Amino acid sequence: MNARLTSRWILTALMASLTPVATTLAQAEKLSVERMFAAPDLSGATLRSPQISPDGRLVAYLRGAERSKDRLDLWAYDISKRQHRLLVEAARLAPEEKAPSAEEEQRRERQRTSSLSGIVEYQFSPDSHYLLVPLAGDLYVYDLRAKPEKAVHRLTHTASYETDAKFSPLGHYVSFIRDENLVVYDLTTGKEQAITHGGGGVVSFGTAEFIAQEEMARTTGYWWAPNEKRIAFTRVDESPVPEVERFEIYADRTQVIKQRYPAAGSANAIVQLFVAEVASATSVPSGTSASAAAPVQVDLGSNADFYLARVNWFPDGSAIAVQRETRDQKSLTLLRADPTSGSTSELLSEQSAHWVELNDNLTFLGRSRQFIWASNRSGFQHLYLYDWTGKLIRPLTRGEWQVTGDNDTHGMRGVDEDRGLVYFIANAESPLERHLYSVSLADESVPMQRITTDSGWHAVAMSGDARTFLDTFSTPDQPPSLTLRSATGEALADLVPNKITRDHPYAPYLSDHLQTEFGTLAAKDGQTLHYQIIKPRNLEPGHRYPVVVDVYGGPGSQRVRKAWAGYPRGNEGFFREYLAQNGYVVFTLDNRGSGSRGVRFETALFHHLGSVEVEDQVTGVSFLRTLPYVDPARIGVFGWSYGGYMALMCMMQAPDVFAAGVSGAPVTDWKLYDTHYTERFMGTPQSNAEGYARSSVMDHAEDLKGPLLIMHGMADDNVLFMHSTALFKKLQDLNTPFEIMTYPGSKHGLLRHAQTGPHAYMTVKRFFDRTIGDRTIGDRTVVDRPAPASPQSAGTEGR
Repeated sequence: MNARLTSRWILTALMASLTPVATTLAQAEKLSVERMFAAPDLSGATLRSPQISPDGRLVAYLRGAERSKDRLDLWAYDISKRQHRLLVEAARLAPEEKAPSAEEEQRRERQRTSSLSGIVEYQFSPDSHYLLVPLAGDLYVYDLRAKPEKAVHRLTHTASYETDAKFSPLGHYVSFIRDENLVVYDLTTGKEQAITHGGGGVVSFGTAEFIAQEEMARTTGYWWAPNEKRIAFTRVDESPVPEVERFEIYADRTQVIKQRYPAAGSANAIVQLFVAEVASATSVPSGTSASAAAPVQVDLGSNADFYLARVNWFPDGSAIAVQRETRDQKSLTLLRADPTSGSTSELLSEQSAHWVELNDNLTFLGRSRQFIWASNRSGFQHLYLYDWTGKLIRPLTRGEWQVTGDNDTHGMRGVDEDRGLVYFIANAESPLERHLYSVSLADESVPMQRITTDSGWHAVAMSGDARTFLDTFSTPDQPPSLTLRSATGEALADLVPNKITRDHPYAPYLSDHLQTEFGTLAAKDGQTLHYQIIKPRNLEPGHRYPVVVDVYGGPGSQRVRKAWAGYPRGNEGFFREYLAQNGYVVFTLDNRGSGSRGVRFETALFHHLGSVEVEDQVTGVSFLRTLPYVDPARIGVFGWSYGGYMALMCMMQAPDVFAAGVSGAPVTDWKLYDTHYTERFMGTPQSNAEGYARSSVMDHAEDLKGPLLIMHGMADDNVLFMHSTALFKKLQDLNTPFEIMTYPGSKHGLLRHAQTGPHAYMTVKRFFDRTIGDRTIGDRTVVDRPAPASPQSAGTEGR
């Protein structure tokens, strides 16, 4: 019996054992799209953004309100008392939460938290005495030592929106951005210091520009020195960026928005880095301004066309570590900057024939005067140990696997210098799993140790001293549990066991829960492709079922994983389950170009997006056609964002393979998308004109045959609505029929919002019901749709 059949047998046995239990746990109900968005959360008491306090006494977290799962309150778990308690209820503190400012709205959209309200972020003070809580545009501090009724202190009460708030490293200040300027609040005196002046319009201070937030995972534009004497900050000038006019169409009005949008091949914002002495700013009463000594500009080189990727301080505050990326993204340089003069010197440089991946793995070691750096130079992302002069000491990890978190995020989790150990997340066991590992800093002969043991997906947040960690663990059949563990993996406290007992929100739906099967296929170049498949229960002998290929397929992303359906991306997993429960086979495949698989796999799409990705999805369909329960004539494809682009390219490049498609918020012409993302994979339109033409949906539109539904938010500021309107015009000119569903006032993440998500998902379902779904006449299932021709390429079967 091979491994794949063995795993299927085990999963089948497991589900068989669960099903009768479910009927005794709760009254069985049918999963619905409406229930996916309702409270309480189907995944159970999942805790958002858990953090261990610096003193190790508390675990703070955000949790949805009982009657509004997307309105978050602040809670804490006392480790010694083993008690949960509500700290700040958002609805009580701000009963009428005002709409976020334009800057904050854009920041949340970039961070994919725009569907949430209440308290969406918080921070412990370094001494663990306080929590900083931004809410409804103002800032509050919660005193963990005070009685609950006297614990909340309001710092700001202004008409402006304070964003990106932080405690300073020693806890004496709170810093934030107001009206595009950097401000520091002295917690001792209650006075403010204006670090910058003149922000507004095309110039901003201390903020991350659009490209940094959307594509570079840099969400801030200022950084405190460890001793609080200085603060580094950006000055962003967007005047070179082309200004586009776009229409945000709402139900009752239309707004003309002038947006500085850096499309591929056009100019980026000018980003400069400065350092100011905090002590030189004159303390003044809240609400007034101050003049400060002239800041020092950091020398980032004579070529202004670069990206400011990352900024960190050396632990002793003697220097700043600046990561500077070239415009073509083939070179990343780590600079050491003198904060007193602004002069810089090179510590190291990474080069690539394709692109250099950005990450947040840079970690400084104060005692040994070393730092840890991550690189893909071996073909896989691994950790390397350097001294502070930039001299390589040795690789810390190696192998044909990646140090990686969730979807190519950083894998570093902590360093214990006393014990000489580095902790990190990796996929060494399987690309479909994540585990916590440790490796020795000093002794190369000591083998790497795996700390988490249960097979599945582990997300880890470690304490500052790397002695304990929070382990969020899930599998396709077990919703996320949260356990506090020692650094050796020993369970110290079960914060959220999250077993599906009678009172669990998912209990009524457990009897219909369908197993997820996993397998592999071979791409044309021999690389391994991972897939997952969910089938309807009790397949009828001789009946062939329609298929929905759920696709993303874009760089840096991973959809096939041994994790719970609702974690970490919410309802998209539940929607796959819902489709399968309603008679569809649901298939997901991570094509070449997807994330966390190494350089060769991820760069296969370089300079020709929409090529190998479609080829691999067709390989997946060729495998599906070999299955006796699949109807080869009724295979549809659905995706959003890059997945929307993929759905279009599949429908147009393989019209005889895919019978129907739904494309949400698609990029249709890469010349219209932003610089950093597009040029990383495609170069510029000027240098790769042929590649841009081949990768454009417009170049393939005349080959569309099957039914197509295009969906888009009419206020999308990421993939602009003009991508879809351009395609509308192209298809109309070709006299090609298609369907549209547009959402007034909605942005790119409309599937996550309770106001639009249910309608959008049901629109997808109804479209597939009409185009490829079974028809029921009386008690008979009728299939009367013509079969498309066989694909040109048979692909490869699963193994």
